Amino acid sequence: MKSDAVTKGMQQAPHRSLFHALGMTEEELDRPLVGIVSSYNEIVPGHMNLDKITEAVKKGVILAGGTPIVFPAIAVCDGIAMGHVGMKYSLVTRDLIADSTECMATAHQFDALVMIPNCDKNVPGLLMAAARLNVPTVFVSGGPMLAGHVKGHKTSLSSMFEAVGSYAAGKMTEEDVREYECKTCPTCGSCSGMYTANSMNCLTEVLGMGLQGNGTIPAVYSDRLILAKHAGMQVMDMYRKNICPRDIMTKEAFINALTMDMALGCSTNSMLHLPAIAHEAGFDFEVEMANKLSVKTPNLCHLAPAGPTYMEDLNEAGGVYAVMKEVSKLGLLNLDCMTVTGKTVGENIADCENKNPEVIRPVENPYSKTGGIAVLKGNLAPETGVVKRSAVCGEMMVHEGPARVFDSEDEAIEAIKGGKIVAGDVVVIRYEGPKGGPGMREMLNPTSAIMGMGLGSTVALITDGRFSGASRGAAIGHVCPEAAVGGPIALVEEGDIIRINIPEYRLELAVSDEELAKRKAQWQPKEPKVTKGYLSRYAKMVTSAKRGAILEIK
Repeated sequence: MKSDAVTKGMQQAPHRSLFHALGMTEEELDRPLVGIVSSYNEIVPGHMNLDKITEAVKKGVILAGGTPIVFPAIAVCDGIAMGHVGMKYSLVTRDLIADSTECMATAHQFDALVMIPNCDKNVPGLLMAAARLNVPTVFVSGGPMLAGHVKGHKTSLSSMFEAVGSYAAGKMTEEDVREYECKTCPTCGSCSGMYTANSMNCLTEVLGMGLQGNGTIPAVYSDRLILAKHAGMQVMDMYRKNICPRDIMTKEAFINALTMDMALGCSTNSMLHLPAIAHEAGFDFEVEMANKLSVKTPNLCHLAPAGPTYMEDLNEAGGVYAVMKEVSKLGLLNLDCMTVTGKTVGENIADCENKNPEVIRPVENPYSKTGGIAVLKGNLAPETGVVKRSAVCGEMMVHEGPARVFDSEDEAIEAIKGGKIVAGDVVVIRYEGPKGGPGMREMLNPTSAIMGMGLGSTVALITDGRFSGASRGAAIGHVCPEAAVGGPIALVEEGDIIRINIPEYRLELAVSDEELAKRKAQWQPKEPKVTKGYLSRYAKMVTSAKRGAILEIK
């Protein structure tokens, strides 16, 4: 056992004395030591129930013959951090989570791990750590929130942000907004639509790192506790069979994940996290693959914010495995990939069925014949620009309009809510990328304001920052190279015509090469927005969004 380095032999007597100080018995030290990475805290609604999940996992590990030992991982609530300086600290925690988990797991020589994440950066951060550490590991998330109910309609967090935009436009009263405020988020759990947290928890199932139901069983269901116990038992089976994360997270598994991303209509943030996790697993992940897979992968789900269904509905319809079974009919999945069950993908989904063809469209009747995400390129985005195509209305799939240029999210929000953005405009928010932000803030406030004010079918938004999974509309993020390094988005001037063509994957600035070269020669980098602390170090090490905003020493 790996833990022999801290539990066996005379040289380890001092180590054992410290375990005894924890109240551990010799019998416990003779068993495999299983690290339980609990992301429980009292500030993130998706994490407030993880203490119960952790206790259930511990019981499962003990039942299967292991010794569970809990240690923590941090997590930021993106909703609470949204729209102010706190959002600079969201994406950057992904690397802190991976690094701190590596430190704890290696320093204490755990034989296996169970990861208990739930929210946006916590899931990919722990997947990165799992790939890096490569000891037997199972994931079990805290589960999604139930949808809210307002005036007879189901709601989610995106409804709340859009209500604020409607209030600014005079379309809602303060009392209306208050009702949304009190009823939109009715339970603990990750927010109830196909936002980033739920996207990544679903893709964890697809990658093979979580058991069936990991992405969809609601947080408040007792089935979630049963799942946690099974996860604790399963990690011991993986330990005995020596099945490790890199045996599961292969290139083929990542292609499966990206394929299912298209079918499920996941958050654009998956285009940041999948490359970063793949990097830790030892290979490059080209986001442009999204377009090749999208052409042949139908979009089968329209969960909020793209449509009127929610995670609880997907769970009742059969969950992620049922969607995989539909996609497998087209021969688009590698069914031989290994999973934490000790079985292949094909074996796992063999008996699954689609229980609600309105929630999970059959492949013969998809929402669209192409997948949920598109990667755009052109002289405005020579490397990448990413859009959640499944959440864009038909009128905005092709759009041309004048640029309204802002050098920060705050300036853009002020203009939008001040009524200065009109139909046809293309809002450009720059210097919000991984380096320029720093931290690549999500733009849920401006996109929600645009939708709430009734401009969703006439106004586009382009940024070198990123979007919440709750964003909808013609919102194009991850524009690379970013403004802070002199990318073309830094050269856009007020009134320049921008052309968007999502079906043809194009994002163009209607300015000549000669004029762009002239502007480039005159461009000067801006002074860093942050000059001390973690964000300053992060800005110096972070790479482009195209590469997943991974950290490198240069």
